[in-house]
Amino acid sequence: MATERAALLIAALACAALPQAGRTQAFQCSLPGAVELPRIEPERLRRLPVTGYTLALSWAPEFCRFREDQPRHARQCSGRAGRFGFTVHGLWPDSGRSWPQWCGGPDLTAREARANLCISPDATLIARQWEKHGTCMAQHPATYLKVTRILFNGLRWPDFVRISREERLTAATVRKRLADANPGWMPEAIGVHLDGKGWLEELRLCYDRRFMPRACDARRFGAGDGQPVKIWRGL
Repeated sequence: MATERAALLIAALACAALPQAGRTQAFQCSLPGAVELPRIEPERLRRLPVTGYTLALSWAPEFCRFREDQPRHARQCSGRAGRFGFTVHGLWPDSGRSWPQWCGGPDLTAREARANLCISPDATLIARQWEKHGTCMAQHPATYLKVTRILFNGLRWPDFVRISREERLTAATVRKRLADANPGWMPEAIGVHLDGKGWLEELRLCYDRRFMPRACDARRFGAGDGQPVKIWRGL
């Protein structure tokens, strides 16, 4: 409904308007002329009250480390469409210890998906994120994707290549560098997720219902502050 759409957009814009410093993330991207969307088969429906949100951001150099030659990930990993830093894995509604999912909604159009391909360079992923998560927080895919763009584009990014070269790099350092670049954010609202060998895979930014930063729970917080972190630069 219109009131829900307006509330989501206003809340996301309020978060994006937080005082910010630093520089934007440096990456290049070209949009495809046509977009093909797969059919997403729904899974288990779970309708729950939304108590907050998570913006999950994948570190593309790590994701692409062994996928450069895979056709499925050519847009993000081949370099032909540009080079990516952090990309949007998804915007997820939360509900306490569980999460809403597969709530049902209108189909995503190719035009709607194309608008997000420079922040989430995988049309199949965008389609699945809308069906699984977006349908539980918005009536229309355009609203869900616009809110995602507002949140992502409102962030300022420190130089993660430089950060990767810091001695004794820990999860606490990663959190502090990102929080310092984004006044209004605090380290406890930034989840840091590593693979089994300590390489940075993903950041998870935690929001309340008004899209204001809030402390992550343990599930989203990920690595403890003292845990060593390695960041693959893709070089």
